[in-house]
Amino acid sequence: MKIAIAQINPIIGDLLGNAQKIREMSQQAASENVRLLLTPELSICGYPPRDLLVNPSFIEAIDNTLQKLAEDLPANLAVLVGTVVKNSQAHISGGKNLFNSTALLENGKIQQFFHKRLLPTYDVFDEKRYFEPGLEANYFILDHLKIGVTICEDLWNDEEFWGKRSYAVNPIADLANLGVNLIVNLSASPYTVGKQHLREAMLKHSVVNFQQPIIYTNQVGGNDDLVFDGRSFALNKQGEIVCRAKGFVSDFLTVEFNSNKQDLDFGDISPVDESEDEEIWNALVLGVKDYVGKCRFSKVLLGLSGGVDSALVAAIATVALGKENVIGVLMPSPYSSEHSISDALTLAANLDIQTQLLPIGELMASFDNSLDELFAGTEFGIAEENLQSRIRGNLLMAISNKFGYLLLSTGNKSEVAVGYCTLYGDMNGGLSVIADVPKTRVYSICKWLNSHQQKEVIPENILTKAPSAELKPGQVDQDSLPPYEILDDILDRLIHQHQSATEIISAGHEPAIVDRVLQLLSRAEFKRRQAAPGLKITDRAFGTGWRMPIASSWSALRNTSSP
Repeated sequence: MKIAIAQINPIIGDLLGNAQKIREMSQQAASENVRLLLTPELSICGYPPRDLLVNPSFIEAIDNTLQKLAEDLPANLAVLVGTVVKNSQAHISGGKNLFNSTALLENGKIQQFFHKRLLPTYDVFDEKRYFEPGLEANYFILDHLKIGVTICEDLWNDEEFWGKRSYAVNPIADLANLGVNLIVNLSASPYTVGKQHLREAMLKHSVVNFQQPIIYTNQVGGNDDLVFDGRSFALNKQGEIVCRAKGFVSDFLTVEFNSNKQDLDFGDISPVDESEDEEIWNALVLGVKDYVGKCRFSKVLLGLSGGVDSALVAAIATVALGKENVIGVLMPSPYSSEHSISDALTLAANLDIQTQLLPIGELMASFDNSLDELFAGTEFGIAEENLQSRIRGNLLMAISNKFGYLLLSTGNKSEVAVGYCTLYGDMNGGLSVIADVPKTRVYSICKWLNSHQQKEVIPENILTKAPSAELKPGQVDQDSLPPYEILDDILDRLIHQHQSATEIISAGHEPAIVDRVLQLLSRAEFKRRQAAPGLKITDRAFGTGWRMPIASSWSALRNTSSP
């Protein structure tokens, strides 16, 4: 049996558009004599639909679109489509009104529904808010082949692999006990660094343990803060990768189930990225491209400071959208160094993007004059520094409003974590491109980018000079923060490894610095709550999966190193 993977890039809520993508892949499948076509989780509506699911008219439209799609599919082709199904027993059982489901479409009709059994409620996932879990192992028979059906999280509960059980049941084990010949999975699994290696290792363990080949179909594309990397794949009973789709692009992939061997034959295997920097770069480019396109913008702008963060964001945007759709705005103040302007202009020339120069010295003087009497007798400080950032933010937003361009925010994760950013200033924007990229990783990606291009993209001086906000004479970031190598290691231990202050100090960090970083992390929560959506590339981002209180007085966040 020839089976195909439709690795599509859906737009959330675009039911007709998503159905058309499935229809086109179905026509291609039919032309290649495919018998079964797989699509991603919730492929008809896009993942995650979030609170669109509480709208009855949305659910009704999904039903109608799915029925029409079934009628339009080619003959002799079975298609599994991710969809939403009403829970007819909810009013009796008290359960949720919907199931996260897969529909089997064939011969012009919806033949069967299969419900997702394991509903994730962690990080960015909140499926128990909307869905009732399915209670039965899902399978169907197609041309004498018994095919088990799972949906995303259903694969992620192998207690032997994880060393624990997160749910009461293991759908893979249940399907193996039913004697299925093959397991297929419809997923919408968001990208994080290194996740593909984890997926493949986890499923290799399962197929070898249960002797069930698995075909894994993943969504691709950017939806809000989430990036889906695709890279659908299949494994035979020996745990070998027999095919893999491309990463970060839509793809169509076929694989043959050999009835004699009762296993999958080898097909096309696309390579994975060579490094984490390349992987993150591809994810961010896709995230920017889809966020801008799906939000129906045509051009973007950003402030070009001559620093490494804005340089990386400009490079990402140029590749994602084309040089003609990126505008860099230089806004020097009396404190800006000459190299900041020249570095920004060199970067813009390297990228061949348009620039605008808007000096802010006169605006600063005007603000100072207005505040002279009120600020009399006080020293120049953070309030005056932040005025410069807010002047720049106002100018950028004015351009955005006037021409309908999307403003890209350029703050990195290290700064966002400790609040080294200005609310209503450099935090302004509709998308924060590198908000989940630590400062040290920003440098690493820039160096990777330069090494993989025929000519220099990021000017060398940007990579070698001390980072500075340049809001007062001679200022550098390390006046206010620990060196980024130290800061990023502490933040990684806090945010990703969930280590205590005691553990971090035991690892060699100074107690006073650890204490200071903890305080800054806690105090900056009110800023993060008001920030633009940031593209998620790690397992713990300051986005929809980060749910910390703003008003908190937990002592460990206030005085960790004190007795």
